[in-house]
Amino acid sequence: MKYSIRFLYLFLLLASLNSCKKFLEVQPQDSIADDLTIVDKASAQTALRGVYRALSADNYYGSSFPSVGYLQGDNIQWTGSQSIVQQFIDHKVKADNATVAGIWSAIYATINRANYVIDRVPPLVDATLSDADRAQLTGEAYFIRGLAYFDLARTWGGVQLVLTPTLSATDKTNIRRSSLQETYAQVLADLTKAASLLTLPTAQNPVRANRESAWALLSRFYLYNGNWAEAENYAGKVISNTTNYQLLKPYNSFFQPSSAVATKESVFEIAYSATYPNAHRNQWQPPANGGTRQIAPNDALVNLLNDPATGGTRNALIAKTSAGLWYGNLYYRSPASDPAYVLRIAELYLIRAEARAQQGKLAEGLADLISVRDRAGLVASAASSKEALLLAIENERRLEFALEPHRWFDLVRTGRAAAVLGVTDANKYVLPVPAVELLADKALTQNPGY
Repeated sequence: MKYSIRFLYLFLLLASLNSCKKFLEVQPQDSIADDLTIVDKASAQTALRGVYRALSADNYYGSSFPSVGYLQGDNIQWTGSQSIVQQFIDHKVKADNATVAGIWSAIYATINRANYVIDRVPPLVDATLSDADRAQLTGEAYFIRGLAYFDLARTWGGVQLVLTPTLSATDKTNIRRSSLQETYAQVLADLTKAASLLTLPTAQNPVRANRESAWALLSRFYLYNGNWAEAENYAGKVISNTTNYQLLKPYNSFFQPSSAVATKESVFEIAYSATYPNAHRNQWQPPANGGTRQIAPNDALVNLLNDPATGGTRNALIAKTSAGLWYGNLYYRSPASDPAYVLRIAELYLIRAEARAQQGKLAEGLADLISVRDRAGLVASAASSKEALLLAIENERRLEFALEPHRWFDLVRTGRAAAVLGVTDANKYVLPVPAVELLADKALTQNPGY
């Protein structure tokens, strides 16, 4: 794992994210030797900021990883000329694709930073570090590591599990891939641990993981794994906290105007700033707005969003240039301080709706779907059977998260990628392991079909 594990031991790049909370307002401190990274409460906090910085990197949630979720679906077109991007839309991704290699490396870099916090903070001796602080810092690291392994699992299948810091150039070689079940078991262990540690009462602040963040991701985890009862249970835990989390009206309230960040719509989002911008904006906005518009909504999505019967107020997600070109407008701020949305309360409603439908609780599932539709200015759904309700939820998720990384993963997890997208080769439901990683570690094996 040439760029992802073996050479991450030299430095823990420590930086801050822009937030209203002091935790994320500390100035960056880079290139600190490992033996000095976590020695007291202040350096532990700085190390955790480094974990968040890795999560927000361009190759992770800053741009590249979300692109896997929407480019492989049926909402987006690529207007640029780079063939490596078109590979995702065509479902012909090659092992030497630089974007794939960058995502893999960025996720493992995030895991490595989380491992440092998980390893060093619990035994840390500092009179100013309370047990509650220790649990909070460690719990956040467990949450982020759980998220990272969840993203690896749904993108590549079973992967190498690395649960300790990288201390030398060779101490993480010859680790064989775990099975998908083993990888998901690690996700569950991390998120369960995070939920047990993140017990402090918290004000609404979705730029830092808290107990509800862990519950929300557990709900998504159980949905992906077909445990409908637990998916419903954990979604309900978050939805019931109406003080901190609400469906906001109208639909665009969670991202417009430019002051709309860290709203009650978000359960977990990643903050950016003028000095550490979100790379999404440049690819979505047109040249007239200082972007490149290389990623754009396709005609089918534009028609669905502009149809009052399907899009409702979600047409705020798109806009049109004076030349008549449609573009995505979820990321629009200048400078690009738009947050990256990871978990929204709307997803929890739709997770619970789907989980309830799968259990035959049609009236309850329909009620959750109607809540999301009502927020979007749409009339109640008339779905009256399990099959009709599940299809209605699928269609609602397509538009509710039209410019977020859900569509491809939704169609794969529900077994609908062949029927909807025509992708009949199941080997293409995961990405190839990067060729550079295979060359660096002979214990690593390629996914079938690549």
